[in-house]
Amino acid sequence: MRGVALLKSTIDKVRERLNPKLEVDGIPGTMFDGRTLHSREVMERLVRAWGDKVFHTVIRRTVKFSDATVAGEPITSYASTSTGAGHYRELAGR
Repeated sequence: MRGVALLKSTIDKVRERLNPKLEVDGIPGTMFDGRTLHSREVMERLVRAWGDKVFHTVIRRTVKFSDATVAGEPITSYASTSTGAGHYRELAGR
């Protein structure tokens, strides 16, 4: 949850110091696991902070993300048919 606040702070600083015209198209919820209270709380906080800027596509946590990180590849090439890769393709299709 701290990351959400840090992200908003960083974007505000960039807008203030470097690019006053900076606009955020949207914020994706990532590494989401609806079974955990923590994930649900983070998503609620994300929506409170960003409102309608939060994309409806949510990137759910899968073991393939960790495997792709170890392999040094993006999920879309390491496990192109995985659920996680599909969620990113769905998000990119916006």
